[in-house]
Amino acid sequence: MCRGVAALPITCLERAKELKSRLGILLHKPELAHRIGAAGKLQLGSRQREKEKGKRAHRDSSREVLEWRESFDQLLKSKNGVTAFHTFLKTEFSEENLDFWLACEDFKKTRSKTKLASKANRIFEEFVQSEAPREVRA
Repeated sequence: MCRGVAALPITCLERAKELKSRLGILLHKPELAHRIGAAGKLQLGSRQREKEKGKRAHRDSSREVLEWRESFDQLLKSKNGVTAFHTFLKTEFSEENLDFWLACEDFKKTRSKTKLASKANRIFEEFVQSEAPREVRA
């Protein structure tokens, strides 16, 4: 599916650079960063231990965001990265592009022939066919 950066039209490369710079905002606004493991109930224990745990989670998420800046593939490998990118794409009214890519990645991992056929049909009906509800255009 992916033929490399050189195969992309210049407008796609410019758009990718623009997206990369916009995502860089996450690096400078810690309140936008996703915290890893911050959800859920607090464990009983000292306040200091909880404070240190929060610092570690923030450090981990900051490191993760820095990796996204270095490699778009790292962003796509990260659950938090995909979530942040999906949120950004919603503001650009283009989240169907990421959803299409994710559906194709899931399709590539499928081994069952019956599931392959149904997934291919769903991808076609939802993203590819003319007048599809979430049509992805070239």
